[in-house]
Amino acid sequence: MQTDRKQRSQRERMEAGEAYTADDEELALATRRAYLLTRKYETSYAESAEAGHKVLEELLGSVAPDVHIKPPLYVDYGRYITIGAGSFANFGLVALDVATITIGKNVKLGSNVQLLTPTHPLEPALRLQRLEGGKPIIIGDNVWIGSGAMVLAGVTIGENSVIGAGSVVTKDIPPNVLALGNPARVVKPLPE
Repeated sequence: MQTDRKQRSQRERMEAGEAYTADDEELALATRRAYLLTRKYETSYAESAEAGHKVLEELLGSVAPDVHIKPPLYVDYGRYITIGAGSFANFGLVALDVATITIGKNVKLGSNVQLLTPTHPLEPALRLQRLEGGKPIIIGDNVWIGSGAMVLAGVTIGENSVIGAGSVVTKDIPPNVLALGNPARVVKPLPE
């Protein structure tokens, strides 16, 4: 008799935050679907904002009606991404969603921002088994993330905070602060 671990699909293991192998056929089909939808989004966006938004509704888990994302957009699956009202992403957003990515309301993302939920084991034997994992990213309301910044797996950025361009956010950032650098550090509080 198989154990529960063997009976669960790689997708189910990924969604549960457990180690999984990404080269599973079900996951490969889902990433190809997302890739095709991101290409369709680029074409539709060129036609009209409404046409582009319809593709985003098909691609993403949840997207408010007034969200604006300039293509190109890169995702693993898309379905694990939620974007709140009034949010904007400039060109080249990379949102690797092997775990959930929650983007609040009125969030502004500069060009080439990367939201990276994947994690990889440090142990060589586990990497040889092609195992990986993921941790969610949460971005609070009214956050501004500057161009070229990276937000790593498991990070929460509190509401009203600003992340400087080119910063690498490796740990949670509290609300109402300016954080800069690699790794990003809080440099000053911001008025509420």
